[in-house]
Amino acid sequence: MRIFVTGATGFIGSAAVQDLLAAGHQVLGLARNDESAAKLAKLGVDVQRGDLTDLDSLTAGARACDGVIHTAFIHDFSKYLDNIETDRRAVEALAGAIEGTDKPLAIASGTLMVAGASDGRAAVETDAPPSADSPRAASEAIVLKAPGVRGRVVRLPPTVHGAGDQGFMRWIVAAAREKGVSPYLGDGANRWPAVHRLDAARVFRLAIEYAGPSTALHAAAEEGVPIRAIAETIGSILGVPVRSITPEEAPAHFGFLGMFLGRDNPTSSAFTRQALGWAPQGPDLLSDLRDADYFTV
Repeated sequence: MRIFVTGATGFIGSAAVQDLLAAGHQVLGLARNDESAAKLAKLGVDVQRGDLTDLDSLTAGARACDGVIHTAFIHDFSKYLDNIETDRRAVEALAGAIEGTDKPLAIASGTLMVAGASDGRAAVETDAPPSADSPRAASEAIVLKAPGVRGRVVRLPPTVHGAGDQGFMRWIVAAAREKGVSPYLGDGANRWPAVHRLDAARVFRLAIEYAGPSTALHAAAEEGVPIRAIAETIGSILGVPVRSITPEEAPAHFGFLGMFLGRDNPTSSAFTRQALGWAPQGPDLLSDLRDADYFTV
């Protein structure tokens, strides 16, 4: 198949592109500048110029291909709600471009927004966002309800890890180095799911190849890693103390991430593994923290 990929040079999208090519697919990658276009061309990937606000470009790319993988997102958390709306419009354009074609469309979403963990159980793929106002809930609904589209919502853990990660784990490490302490909230027993970027990329490719009906999928290799274990691993490597802090103290240490770090988010991927034949192969999060490049400055 020929697959249109947004975020094709990003942390997860670039891995998805490589996985698609290795599986024999052709790729059309969205590029917002000359540097991204050159990276894609070097891999033998066709280039569609544009960005998430260029709905005409997104529509053209989707129509020119046999399926769509949407991993792009604007990671400026000072404008988070604006970026959620940009994502919704982009998803709406992509889905609208292929309505009635039975083409697959797989978009990235997140496990932190899913109902299920509030009662201590692991969230499952059939769980919905807790309310229609939840971040990305509208994008999920567009994909799963688009007529004549095989929609797949790939919910990613807050910890997609691996070499080159610039996300939450690197921010937590940087905060511990700067503050001289590696904290956790309360007793630190709350859990976050995790997945290596190459395993996450494989879920997107398998989701496109999957012949089943529209569905949500969970790219969670580990159901839940205790936040305290993460803090202890970081503290051990940096040689700084590890201690509990209160939710009120969290913003001063973690910034905006403090509002999320206390959440308990155990997430099952049992359906995803069975439906797609997905078997994660990458290292676990704590091993990756020790062995990848998280502590380089």
